[in-house]
Amino acid sequence: PRRARLLAHRGLDRPPHELLSEREMQVFLRLAKGEKVGQMAEAMFLSVKTVSTYRTRILVKMNMKNNAEIVLYAVQNKLVE
Repeated sequence: PRRARLLAHRGLDRPPHELLSEREMQVFLRLAKGEKVGQMAEAMFLSVKTVSTYRTRILVKMNMKNNAEIVLYAVQNKLVE
């Protein structure tokens, strides 16, 4: 999509995770640690739908397809242990 290309272009000099909002980064790190959307929603006092929306935005912004890619990226970039 055009928006994803614009975001990607805008962040050429920065790692992709730096394009995430603070809340998206919180969700990203929880996903990277293997937390389920339902657990996350409860812990963050958000609806499952809201957390799912954040997850979708993360996947689009970072050009990823699934949680496994999130985990791999986070480990490779030393964002989680």
